Amino acid sequence: MVTQNKKVVTRFAPSPTGFLHIGGARTALFNWLFARHHGGDFLLRIEDTDRKRSTEEAVEAIFDGMNWLGLHHDGEVVYQYARRDRHVEIAEKLLAEGKAYHCYCSQEELQEMRDKARAEGRPLKYDGRWRDRPASDAPEGVNPVVRFKAPQEGEQVINDHVQGKVTVANEQLDDMILLRADGSPTYMLSVVVDDCDMGVTHVIRGDDHLTNAFRQAQLIKAIGWELPEYAHIPLIHGSDGAKLSKRHGALGVDAYRDMGYLTSALKNYLLRLGWAHGDEEIISEQQAIEWFGLEGIGKSPARFDFAKLENLNGYYMREVESNETLAGLIRERIEAEIGRALTDSDMALLVSAMDELKPRAKNLNELAESTLFLFVTRPLSINEKAEKLLSDDARQMLGSLVAQLENVDDWQMDDLEEEVKSFAEVQELKLGKIAQPLRAALTGSNMSPGIYDVLLWLGKEESLARIRDQAG
Repeated sequence: MVTQNKKVVTRFAPSPTGFLHIGGARTALFNWLFARHHGGDFLLRIEDTDRKRSTEEAVEAIFDGMNWLGLHHDGEVVYQYARRDRHVEIAEKLLAEGKAYHCYCSQEELQEMRDKARAEGRPLKYDGRWRDRPASDAPEGVNPVVRFKAPQEGEQVINDHVQGKVTVANEQLDDMILLRADGSPTYMLSVVVDDCDMGVTHVIRGDDHLTNAFRQAQLIKAIGWELPEYAHIPLIHGSDGAKLSKRHGALGVDAYRDMGYLTSALKNYLLRLGWAHGDEEIISEQQAIEWFGLEGIGKSPARFDFAKLENLNGYYMREVESNETLAGLIRERIEAEIGRALTDSDMALLVSAMDELKPRAKNLNELAESTLFLFVTRPLSINEKAEKLLSDDARQMLGSLVAQLENVDDWQMDDLEEEVKSFAEVQELKLGKIAQPLRAALTGSNMSPGIYDVLLWLGKEESLARIRDQAG
């Protein structure tokens, strides 16, 4: 439920320690859709407080992945590390109000505390030994951490849009650290302060953060701020039900782009990975914005299935994306393979061939590969299977065929088909005995679109030259 008369604000807050992985991309998509559905803002925060692991390359990878997916954020990017003084300010305010305290425990004491709790079968949590001790007890020369004085009685309730009402007893939550001994703020403090300062109304994230929500809610209430609404999404699992790993598809968004998947197909797939609108499978971006709601998110982990993604990608290539768009998307791939830039006439040819080529491909890489024969320079490289089709008899046959095709004045589909069939009758050969060697000569492969399409695309001069190259 959305609070009346309050602008919806969501955020995506990745840590820049690597690529934008597929689970993060889905989280960003859900936040983006929810904000767009309600006419609100979708904000981006880079949680770069882990200075050892955060890199500029990872930040750029996040920007690149989100731009490719079309998940454009509103306003300026917020960098969490740059706001550390604000985080410290809030911790000091809590100290002044008696809602936080200095803890002087050594690492040895903390380890002893954990060992004792483990031996007694109790939760491994801080025992609060510095919670109410006077400052006069502080040992000299020890830099303390600042801990939050969490409520010890009652319970913390999260009314989650996905998980439902979730409750935890406050006694189960210990006094978390807000500032480390070096004075730097912790993740838990930084997230709370940033979300509140950014005006985030809805925190939509993976359910691995659900336990954090209880602690963060305690802190928000202590500061005196309003709780956001929560929606904790079940994580993505592999097709076998196990935790998602690289073998299942836990790759960066950039890897899917490199594998030749369309942005539109990947977004549609991620949308349906844990969210549903009736039985709809093919959902356009505009429909997704119109239909998206948190009530459509399921409680069970979604399963990543490469085969389904591949099928969906094939559908978008055939039915959704225009021939001009597809030609533009594979242009660089083709140019990289043939070692030259495509001309305007090359691009016109590529667009005209799309209707025949795209139904055969499952991704842009396959589509680009299937077009290479149109632009390679003679003499063609013949693959092993095609070479077997070019026997001595087949080459002699091609020599006779090229002589007949030279007389074709109107190089059009019907005339070419009639000429080849006429040749087959005279030679007393089945069409396959002609088409297969002809295909090998024209494309260098044993597989291609219809042979008459190939002849038409290559044109008379190039077609005859390629056949002569292989004719006996």
